[in-house]
Amino acid sequence: MQKSKLRTAVMLCAAAALAAAIPVPASAAGSASTSVSAPAKSRPSAHAVAVDCFSQAQVRPGDFLLACGDGNNRLVDIHWSHWGPASAMGTALDAVNDCQPYCAAGTFHSYPVIVRLDHPETWQAHPEQRQFTQLHLVYTDGTPAHTERVVTHELWD
Repeated sequence: MQKSKLRTAVMLCAAAALAAAIPVPASAAGSASTSVSAPAKSRPSAHAVAVDCFSQAQVRPGDFLLACGDGNNRLVDIHWSHWGPASAMGTALDAVNDCQPYCAAGTFHSYPVIVRLDHPETWQAHPEQRQFTQLHLVYTDGTPAHTERVVTHELWD
C-alpha cells in the first residue's frame, strides 16, 4: 500500500513539473474575460469542448476514446486541473492494447500521461460552440511500443 502511495506522489510531482514546462497561451486569460462580457447569441461558448468519436461534446470527461475504429486506445481516469477557453490540462492513464498476438487476444497496458487539449476552433456541427482540435500526451513513466514520449493527435470534427 505504501509503495502505491509513493508511486502516486512521485507521478503527481513529475506531472506537475512537466505541466509547468508546457506553455499556456497568453491569450487564454484575456479571451475568458472578453467572452464572458459578450452577448450569449453573438459569441461561442466560454469554454471549448472535446468532441468524442460519437460527435458528442464533452467537458472534463473522465475517459476519452482515442482509437474510434477499434477501441484499442483510450484515456482513462482523467483528472483535469484546468479547463478553459483556449486549453485544458490534466493527467490520465493511456490504456493501449498491445495487440499480441492479435488485437482481439491482446492485453491492455496503462501508461501515465499528462494531457493537454488546445487549438480551439468553431465546431462545424455546432457553430455556437468551440472545440479543441489537438490533444497532446506526455508520457511520464514508459511509453507504448513504437511511441515517442510526446505525441500530438489531431482531433476529429
